[in-house]
Amino acid sequence: MKRTFFIPFIAALIGGGVVVAVIAAFGDLGTSQKTVTTVQAAPLAPSNASQQSPGLTPHDIYVRDAPGVVFVTSTIVQKTESPFNLFGGGETQRRGQATGSGIVIDSSGTILTNWHVVENAVKVTVSIEKGKAVDAQVVGKDPSNDLAVLRIPNDGLTLHPLTLGNSSTAQVGDPVLAIGNPFDLERTLTTGVISALQRQITAPNGFTIDNVLQTDAPINPGNSGGPLLDAAGRVIGINSQIETGGSSGGSVGIGFAVPINTAKNEISQLEKGGTVRGAYLGLTSLTIDGSLSALNLPVKQGALVQNVQKGTAAEKAGIRGGNINGSTENGQVAVGGDIVVSIDGKAVTSSEDLANDIAAKKPGNTVSIGLLRANGKGGYEHKTVSVTLGSRPNSVPNANTPEG
Repeated sequence: MKRTFFIPFIAALIGGGVVVAVIAAFGDLGTSQKTVTTVQAAPLAPSNASQQSPGLTPHDIYVRDAPGVVFVTSTIVQKTESPFNLFGGGETQRRGQATGSGIVIDSSGTILTNWHVVENAVKVTVSIEKGKAVDAQVVGKDPSNDLAVLRIPNDGLTLHPLTLGNSSTAQVGDPVLAIGNPFDLERTLTTGVISALQRQITAPNGFTIDNVLQTDAPINPGNSGGPLLDAAGRVIGINSQIETGGSSGGSVGIGFAVPINTAKNEISQLEKGGTVRGAYLGLTSLTIDGSLSALNLPVKQGALVQNVQKGTAAEKAGIRGGNINGSTENGQVAVGGDIVVSIDGKAVTSSEDLANDIAAKKPGNTVSIGLLRANGKGGYEHKTVSVTLGSRPNSVPNANTPEG
């Protein structure tokens, strides 16, 4: 299955008069519609006692929260090489629209959505309700967590901020609701449960988003940026991606939401403008497990450094990547590099551990990294290096192995 949200991107060759349809990953599109669909009107009963609600039904929550869900339309211009120029050169522009959803988070006009909904947009508009569309400004973004904050003028508008909950209290089996604009059907409600916790998905720029909520509440293209709500109607996630079966592009009952706690940690920064970048070490690694047994490494767990990017914190600290090709059951890997076994005294058992530990830090933080390094005599020696972390680049330099 393919994990993605598609942008049905309707484009026209500017100046050429040729209309084409393009489908690209991560996004949503359409025009505003009137249809509202509600399903499953039974009262919700969360398994977590701390999440108990006062007998609210999906209809109750919809009536209260739907006004706080907006329709986001992005005008995008893409430049491509003209197929009609036989001698090369000559760019052609395509203008199209991508649409999604957004969450009103305060009465001053602040909207939370997914970055992929507004990425590369030259113009963004927000529809609060029928006949009330206003221009929006992208004031802050975090591509690595697929988050963006928009701001709209609130003059003459009545905004309905939604309550932000606590995604860390969610449990598997807890009922949830999604409100959004799938396939341009405005403010559609669907319901389901939390299917799994602590999933990982890939952000548009290739970095990993952690602690993601998985749900079977049907979400489809157009839900991107909309809220995943708990049984009390509080936002616990921002709907972002789905698994798709075959070539259908529609929901198969496996959806993913960026946890609201991730957004809450950054909203104050995003509201101030600019790009929020996470901490960055600057290396790629492989998890040491049974698949690497043929390499006869000195430990059975850890992160085997494959390569180190130039100019990064890892290079400045002297961390070494592999320079010898080794054969494993999964193919060729780089051998001879350092093995990361701890960060600030905490054991690192996998590449995912390494990436998660770095992601929990901030640029400029100094960390102590424990290594095993080949001594050139057939053995390894323990070494500890101090690293001042940098800021994440715009995209993962090598998306084939986990970043750090």
